[in-house]
Amino acid sequence: MIHPRDILLGPQAATGMLPVCDHYSGVETRMRKSLQLQADMTDEFGSCVFDVTLDCEDGAPVGGEADHAEMIVQLLDHSAQAPDAIAKRRVGVRVHAVDHPHFLADLDIILKQAGQCLAYVTVPKVDTPADVKRVVDALDQEHATTLPLHVLIESALGVRNAFDIAAHPRVESLSFGLMDFVSSHGGAIPASGMSSQGQFTHPLVVRAKLDIASACHASGKTPSHCVVTEFKNPVAMADAARQAFQEFGYIRMWSIHPDQIRPILTAFMPEAGEIELASQIIAAGARNDWAPVSFKGQLHDRASYRYYWQVLERAHRAGGAMPPESQTFF
Repeated sequence: MIHPRDILLGPQAATGMLPVCDHYSGVETRMRKSLQLQADMTDEFGSCVFDVTLDCEDGAPVGGEADHAEMIVQLLDHSAQAPDAIAKRRVGVRVHAVDHPHFLADLDIILKQAGQCLAYVTVPKVDTPADVKRVVDALDQEHATTLPLHVLIESALGVRNAFDIAAHPRVESLSFGLMDFVSSHGGAIPASGMSSQGQFTHPLVVRAKLDIASACHASGKTPSHCVVTEFKNPVAMADAARQAFQEFGYIRMWSIHPDQIRPILTAFMPEAGEIELASQIIAAGARNDWAPVSFKGQLHDRASYRYYWQVLERAHRAGGAMPPESQTFF
């Protein structure tokens, strides 16, 4: 049987296939806890529901970049020893920016010793397609020729070039770096633009978010929303996550504290009624070889099948239980 994903999505079948949460850790003790939490929640949900990104950029102390990268290698190597590690883990690493003196050293240390353990590499402060090419060339030099690239857009120049950056075949996801974006404007955007509410109202920030999301969708890539710094305010966290998805087109979001992971999963999870409806419509389409059908008085064809299939995909990536008629697809 041909999978609905292949029939309905075609060349864009990989779009949105990443977990809906990307959890960042920069300190060794928190990295260890994050990897263990990922394994525990994989057991709970039956699939990996969030990525862990181990951070060399903000996590490494100045002058201690090499030691920090070596520590990440040890963490990756240790966690890979578990018999079911591959099934339980999706781990990436954020290296330094391309103009940082330790950018190439990060890649050399980590990829040579633990590249096989990585699901992706994240690079911050990417402004131009030339920056992407430099990263890809560096990855290829380390024989990581198929490793996906996640990019942070953190400046007005990066936003301007977002469509060209997203179009590169090695780029899998664009993330919006809110705090660096605001600070790069020399005070033209007030500090409130970094808050859970201000980031959704200041015109320059709103435009940047929409451009990045549009660039991703134009090239079949995953737009990943920025952090919410008020991590002790679960209401603000949940509201921001829902708004990022429902109004700004983001299908993935950063977490910077373990308490943010479950609210992100909940915010990106379709309502139970929508999951059930999607499952019924997809089942009806499959029974009719994806020809148009009448379902509860409404016409459905490939376009609506595609939409409702993506509802099921998103529910699965957020840890949702699939209705019986759809379980075989997952």
